[in-house]
Amino acid sequence: MDIKTASSLQRLRLVSAPEAVSFLLLLVCSVLKRTTEFNAVPVMGAIHGILFILYVLFWLDAWNRTKWNLKTAALYFVLSVLPLGGFFAERKLKREAEDAVIASRARREGTVNA
Repeated sequence: MDIKTASSLQRLRLVSAPEAVSFLLLLVCSVLKRTTEFNAVPVMGAIHGILFILYVLFWLDAWNRTKWNLKTAALYFVLSVLPLGGFFAERKLKREAEDAVIASRARREGTVNA
């Protein structure tokens, strides 16, 4: 894996958890808006919107660089629209990056021919 591919996966990973947190906070704010006088939905909606747009842009970049198949790309996109999906995406991306580093080191040392 080259450095540009690794950095695109890292960007996607770094935005996935905050996007998931902002989605959960937006849901909480929506409930509070309807049950109390507290209305933070406009602020949380804007924050979540920005993070979601970043996630989609980084997802497109990662898909382009990694050449994911349609199933993998769709999985990462679906995880972005589920309330806890960003946490699963972050963990899966971290595991994928670690596996790529191990494979890269093994190729460099001549351990495997992958």
